[in-house]
Amino acid sequence: MASSTLTEAVVTGRPAPRRPVTRPRQRARRGSVAPLVLLAPAIALVAVFAGYPLVRSIWFSFNDVSVFTGVLEFVGFQNFASVIGTAEFLPTLGRTAIWTFGAVSLQLIGGLSLALMLNNRFPLRGVYRGLIMIPWATPSVLVALMWKWILDPNNGVLNQWLLNAGVIDAPIEFLSQNSTALPTLVMIDVWQGIPLFAIMILAALQSVSGELKESAQIDGCGPVGVFRHVVLPAILPTILITTLLRLIWTSNYVDLIFILTGGGPGTSSTTLALESYLTTYKASDFGAGAAYAVIQALFLAVFIALYVRLTRKDTTR
Repeated sequence: MASSTLTEAVVTGRPAPRRPVTRPRQRARRGSVAPLVLLAPAIALVAVFAGYPLVRSIWFSFNDVSVFTGVLEFVGFQNFASVIGTAEFLPTLGRTAIWTFGAVSLQLIGGLSLALMLNNRFPLRGVYRGLIMIPWATPSVLVALMWKWILDPNNGVLNQWLLNAGVIDAPIEFLSQNSTALPTLVMIDVWQGIPLFAIMILAALQSVSGELKESAQIDGCGPVGVFRHVVLPAILPTILITTLLRLIWTSNYVDLIFILTGGGPGTSSTTLALESYLTTYKASDFGAGAAYAVIQALFLAVFIALYVRLTRKDTTR
């Protein structure tokens, strides 16, 4: 059919008639629209519950908001200038980086180690896999209250253990000293965040083919070589997406800091997210509080863009 049509076009000099669109193409077009239709409800929910607050915060950051009347007065970049111009802005930015990247890095290391241990066969393995999720499943308020009791200098369990073991001569006020408040908060967040990394990485480990491991061992790879060349490439996408999520969540996490230290002593444990909360609801300065939130979102967006770009290069090598 096609050859006769082409021969006719050559002999007569007329262009061959265009073939009609076939049904498979029509089905393909309908198939390309179907995912968008299915995603529409989720997109609408994200737009309502995430997009609207974001746009409203950006708008507030350019206005002076009256607490009593709700009247907005456009002030341009004045809120950003006042926020960035404070003496505490750069130290707060540094503490935010320590809080976010320090906690997530330790969570990744601890979660990976725990996942590798739980991937082995041993008695009551299923029980231990369930127990490790307790810190992650515990509400933040309960976690904060529990650790506040554990770290209490007078009646806390940790100080009593250290004193009985002869490690310290006097109780340590972990949450009341400038040098220990932020590191202590980081370690508490690490304790709570390790289970998520462990479970996510453990799920990825169980999908690694045993035949690939055996092939690598036959080729002369030791345990380190098997992990590097077989296991790590298989679990790397899970590690990357979990790390990205934890970076976002940790940078916005204020519950633990607010309950345990309130950002103190002084401002030694204040982060951008907590400063935004305190400025908005304690100082009743909605414009400056929104400016803090927008600045944090911008820094986070820049980092995420760099992170995605670098990790994409690593995964495509």
